[in-house]
Amino acid sequence: MKRMIRICCDYGHGGSDPGAIYNGRKESQDVLKIGKAVAAELRRHGVIVDETRTKDTAMSLKERSNFENKKKYDYFISFHRNASKPEKAEGVETFTYINQTEKAKSLAEKMQRALVDAGFKDRGVKAANFHVLRKTKAPAVLIEIGFIDNSKDNKLFDSSFKKIVMALSKAILDEVGIEYKEPNMSSASQTLYRVMVGSYSKKENAERQVEKLKALGFDAVIMPYKF
Repeated sequence: MKRMIRICCDYGHGGSDPGAIYNGRKESQDVLKIGKAVAAELRRHGVIVDETRTKDTAMSLKERSNFENKKKYDYFISFHRNASKPEKAEGVETFTYINQTEKAKSLAEKMQRALVDAGFKDRGVKAANFHVLRKTKAPAVLIEIGFIDNSKDNKLFDSSFKKIVMALSKAILDEVGIEYKEPNMSSASQTLYRVMVGSYSKKENAERQVEKLKALGFDAVIMPYKF
């Protein structure tokens, strides 16, 4: 039996700690939105995903690492958005711990490439001594999905949201060896075309026609109609 993949998704900041803010836009809300969308895609492919937070609530760095340390995960992924001087910096960068594992490095490179292919400027994969990278047990990656104080990055984040979610999901699934599958169209979105054979004023005539059609292998049913 194939072992289930388990991933811990961390959405930076939250609640009383909004993270970076620009023109009323909050990092904590952006990363929660995109992180949950990625988590949903991973779950659709059978990946077990635990999230450090699912609402706009505050959570300390220690609480985040403690959350991850309670279970055994294949990867820990922390979602963030960057900030600098307004409109001066742009692009994406992905971080691993300074003494990163090969698994962390591999995932970081794939996620960085996915974001660049989605349209962001490439700022590279880097190493850092961030708490959530240092104090988590699983191979850990922290992604900065564009600069929240850059209008170009914000426009791309919004206009290509689904594309970015798909790109990140594919990168993660590729890393854990799961093939990405396009979502199936629900029956509610499909168009069905019914064929009417005839209408009869007497019920027994309609019943005889239904029996003939069923004998020929057709799915026939009587649908009363008043006019």
